Amino acid sequence: MSSENKYDAVIIGAGVIGSAVAYELAQRGWKTCNIDKLPAAGYGSTSNSCAIVRFSYSTYQGVAMSYEGMHYWTDWENYLGGPEIDESGLIEFRQTGTALIKAPDGHHQKVTPLLEELNIPHEHWDLNRLSERLPILDHGVLGPPSRPEDESFWADPTDDIEGALFTPESGYVSDPQLSSHNLQRAAEAFGAEFRFGQTVVAINNEDNRTTGVRLEDGTEIQSPVVVNVAGPHSYLINDLAGLTGTMNITTKALRHEVHHVPSPEGFDFEADGLHISDGDAAVYFRPAVGNNILIGSEDPECDVKEWVDPDDFDQEIHDDQWEAQVLRCARRVEGLGLPHEKKGVVDLYDVSDDWIPIYDRTDLDGFYVAIGTSGNQYKNAGVAGHCMAELITAVEAGHDHDADPIKVNGRYTGLEMDLGFYSRNREINPNSSFSVNG
Repeated sequence: MSSENKYDAVIIGAGVIGSAVAYELAQRGWKTCNIDKLPAAGYGSTSNSCAIVRFSYSTYQGVAMSYEGMHYWTDWENYLGGPEIDESGLIEFRQTGTALIKAPDGHHQKVTPLLEELNIPHEHWDLNRLSERLPILDHGVLGPPSRPEDESFWADPTDDIEGALFTPESGYVSDPQLSSHNLQRAAEAFGAEFRFGQTVVAINNEDNRTTGVRLEDGTEIQSPVVVNVAGPHSYLINDLAGLTGTMNITTKALRHEVHHVPSPEGFDFEADGLHISDGDAAVYFRPAVGNNILIGSEDPECDVKEWVDPDDFDQEIHDDQWEAQVLRCARRVEGLGLPHEKKGVVDLYDVSDDWIPIYDRTDLDGFYVAIGTSGNQYKNAGVAGHCMAELITAVEAGHDHDADPIKVNGRYTGLEMDLGFYSRNREINPNSSFSVNG
């Protein structure tokens, strides 16, 4: 076999996390190759990410990783090696802050102690402060969530929300696809290779050890390490590796919609808005280009989840879901623009059973997974890449991660991240919010 088809690690997928894994391994001296069926880095579900960076998780590890992950975005230029690394320019991290609505479901009560324990800056806003900052918000309790066709949806609020939990360091990334390209260029500076428009059709192995992959055109690529970062296609790649039924936590593809509407007239939401997490109305929203508001769903139980084949799903906006999400937001945002033309994007989440990712080795030696990212792990791309590189390096050196899970200290915060929390064989975590927020 030609030396050009021999690598230390093959990474299946070149989204933001797959590209970050390549960069982290390449910096450690590994010869890596990312293979992606699409034409460019970040061209799949990464490109349609809301790219929100926030810390409002209900678990210690979720908050710790996301706070560590935020520092990669604030240090993006230095992390990648300088502003000249990418001829297309670098992304911007817009640190708007996040206002987590203090709703009757009490999610803020789970988040606050974790912010305090980890010394993450936060403020408690009463309704007066919330009005000063965002005068366009209605203060009524709108939940529990329902759909516009239900009479309860239109009921007048009988009580007010308590206020909001504000984290000033939160925000969003300007261009998620560009962030993947930034990571690609940074990885290539260390010798990494990327192959686009090529599909993996087989995971080769011998004596329960991966030996590489075979591509659709028949090309055999040799590598003792293969990393599955295939996003919504991750379970199909696991099937190719013969791993069906070997993990306690599984993944599948969920169809999801995000919508764009104009900001209320007279309020510059693009300049003065925040990321709002509103579990009471079952939506999250943030500023978007052109003084628009980007609206996503927090996946309430009243909405039917559409589990799909990642290669065959409806990519058109559904009128009923557009109305549900936009009208939910309109009940919170007074004067929200309701255009006749329904604008938005449809894409997929790679959802695990408890909406917490799997960052782990597998029962096939040399085969690793960074999957089940459930639409919420874009923010953690840098730290996830670092953790996966640490995990792979340790296990390939002989460490028994299943018996003694790797713990990684954050390079920015020093916070300890226990990768056992993200194990393929964990029990479903009851503390998960089982939803997404960007």
